[in-house]
Amino acid sequence: MASSGGLKWRRILPFLSSRYGSCSQSKGQIRSITYMPRPGDGSPRPVTLIPGDGIGPLVTGAVVEVMKAMHAPIYFETYEFSGKMDKVPTEVIDSIKKNKVCLKGGLATPVGGGVSSLNVQLRKDLDLYASLVHCFNLPGLQTRHDNVNIVVIRENTEGEYSGLEHEVVPGVVESLKVITKFCSERIAKYAFEYAYLNNRKTVTAVHKANIMKLADGLFLESCREVAKKYPGIKYNEIIVDNCCMQLVSRPQQFDVMVTPNLYGNLVANTAAGIAGGTGVMPGGNVGAEHAIFEQGASAGNVGNEKLVQQRSANPTALLLSSAMLLRHLQFPSFADRLEQAVMKVIKEGTFRTKDLGGKSNTQEVVNAVLQELA
Repeated sequence: MASSGGLKWRRILPFLSSRYGSCSQSKGQIRSITYMPRPGDGSPRPVTLIPGDGIGPLVTGAVVEVMKAMHAPIYFETYEFSGKMDKVPTEVIDSIKKNKVCLKGGLATPVGGGVSSLNVQLRKDLDLYASLVHCFNLPGLQTRHDNVNIVVIRENTEGEYSGLEHEVVPGVVESLKVITKFCSERIAKYAFEYAYLNNRKTVTAVHKANIMKLADGLFLESCREVAKKYPGIKYNEIIVDNCCMQLVSRPQQFDVMVTPNLYGNLVANTAAGIAGGTGVMPGGNVGAEHAIFEQGASAGNVGNEKLVQQRSANPTALLLSSAMLLRHLQFPSFADRLEQAVMKVIKEGTFRTKDLGGKSNTQEVVNAVLQELA
């Protein structure tokens, strides 16, 4: 049983919790339990939309088309800007703060050159402290490992991503890793509360405390303290290099994983590759007040000009992320319909993009999803 203080954490977990539409058996048939909305719950909700760079406009356009066809009770406020800009436009931040929720395509981050990542800026400005990537086997999609169902929860605001770098003398650069007890406890509570609400059995903390004894030691200490408040959930620890080896050899052993910032990026992408690739893994970034939904694992294909020219980017990840968005906004039936349609298209296998072994372009996959929704 979670502590009474866990209630405040549940208020920021709606998009991550299990489906509202649980079912019961009655005379051999499945009957959905009625969802009881509050007055006004069906009013259309504004969502900030950031198409982003590269394939971003293509896959966000796919989501907009599907949402329109579903008559989903949301509408988009679109802001077009590039990750190559110096900073996120003020009006974009204001829109997300007003709407509380955002759907985002990938923003390109130049490698080197001292240009800050606008993805990181968004997380910091909005205090989106928890990143969640759900890596799981999709029905009908063959992968090297079966029965993979991993949730990677990553601290999103500090660690090596703090941006504290400087040149000490020419040819010598110092980059600082910042770990605080406050942020470590906060992400640990989030991970355990997620496990508690979703009937998950195990939380594994990923670290390198054998070398970074103070920084990662503080992270582990915080996780251990939080774990004591959740006796019904098993708690494990694993060194990050062993974690990567275990992921590629026996990923089924992992359930919920909680990590500092950099390790989470590496672990989530590894887990996504094992379960089917970055093109199908949904994710989101959440804070106490705001949430941004985007492709779960690293959008390494954002700047793939070939995908843009051929209009063949895989829209699956962002479609599933938008289902998470719908559930976050408490529109569970729309989320379920969308997820089921996407899963059925993947399972049937007729319309798949190249990364999944098919020959379809983005629009053909979208058309197949629309056909299932009809």
